[in-house]
Amino acid sequence: MFYEPKSGHGLPHNPFTAIVAPRPIGWISTRAEGGDNLAPYSFFNAVAYDPPQVMFASTGVKDSLTNIRHTGVFCVNIVGQAQFLAMSLSSGSYARDVDEFEQAGLSKATCNQIDCPRVADAPAALECRMTEIVTLAGTANFMVLGEVVGVHLRDDCLIQGRFDPTVWKPVARMGYQDYAMPESFVTQKRPGE
Repeated sequence: MFYEPKSGHGLPHNPFTAIVAPRPIGWISTRAEGGDNLAPYSFFNAVAYDPPQVMFASTGVKDSLTNIRHTGVFCVNIVGQAQFLAMSLSSGSYARDVDEFEQAGLSKATCNQIDCPRVADAPAALECRMTEIVTLAGTANFMVLGEVVGVHLRDDCLIQGRFDPTVWKPVARMGYQDYAMPESFVTQKRPGE
């Protein structure tokens, strides 16, 4: 099968997000005058080391994007298997004044460098200062770039100086309504290492 996206795929479900998989989930928390907000984004990734930077993309002007435009800060909470159901609960289309932390039964913790809540039991959280919001092609597509100014790591996830995925068990988006929860990991050194 071949298709041109502009002409449509003819399938019952769009295969694009299932092709680009697995994708990490950026569980974005923000704060604004209306309260706290928490929402998962599967168009998320790290994009640079020095300084460390991340990005996530929003399809539509959602509360996360509005809050970041207003405050200039956000926190990326990393999703492990223990947070999977809460992450799913926080993805609902709630009114602006609804606190998704409360909806999902999550405890909040305070960030150190920014005025924003974070998920208290997340395996890791990245405190970010927004550096740029890029308007992408299409209808209401936005990419948010941020510099990581603080990193929280849950102590039990650090094994022999490494942030160990076998402890926190990452969750990844596969497309459609599918998620991956890997149970095994492989270490492979690069040539010359």
